[in-house]
Amino acid sequence: MLLSLVVWVGGVMFLAFVEAPTAFRPGLLPSRHLAGAVVGGSLNILHWMGIASGIVFLISSLAYNQISRGTMQPFALRHVLIVLMLVLTAYSQFGITPRMVALRASFVEIDKIPLDDPGRVKFDRLHNWSEKLEGCVLLMGLAVVYAVARQFSD
Repeated sequence: MLLSLVVWVGGVMFLAFVEAPTAFRPGLLPSRHLAGAVVGGSLNILHWMGIASGIVFLISSLAYNQISRGTMQPFALRHVLIVLMLVLTAYSQFGITPRMVALRASFVEIDKIPLDDPGRVKFDRLHNWSEKLEGCVLLMGLAVVYAVARQFSD
């Protein structure tokens, strides 16, 4: 249960605070377009890790509650937050990411596309939503870490 939570939340933190800033650091990669492709590929892996981790967490947590407390407590805050995290991750993976990938593929080099180009505007809007969803998943994940830590400290 804890391992699945740490994998998911730790992965989001690593992507947000280490990989993305490193990939987009000037001079590291030949272009921002390539940096976006690298981070996008990692985001795809992170989403699948998150979906698997969320399912493992839910099953483990419900089973733990049933064994230790005699009830699964399906509406406990940590379970509700994990389900919301799963929904946001799935929406990002299956709703936002495919549209961003298609738009990026249509650009030769994203930085050469004018900021007012309709495709660029759409891409930037999707990117903004993607960042907001990942931020929400991270905040909810940290809340679940806190809730689980409290559960085991009682």
